[in-house]
Amino acid sequence: MAWSQDEERMLAMIERHLTDEDPKLAARLESFNHRAGHRAGHRAGQRAGRGAARRRPGRSTLIIAVSWLLIATLIATLLVMALRHDAAAFPV
Repeated sequence: MAWSQDEERMLAMIERHLTDEDPKLAARLESFNHRAGHRAGHRAGQRAGRGAARRRPGRSTLIIAVSWLLIATLIATLLVMALRHDAAAFPV
């Protein structure tokens, strides 16, 4: 949806006022907008270029998956050790 001329003029006035009042904050917001716009455009390009390709899992997802794998391995190892110990306690 496009902005009306009045809305664009008001936004430009607010932007100028913000830049005059707090140039540091204005620079940080501009940097954030630039990065957010770049990421959104990059993602849209990926989706359009590759169709229904899946996203890569995030770092936290990988950490959780590895943690669960380690926990499952530890439990399996403890069970095998316990069963061997029980088997050794009862000679045939």
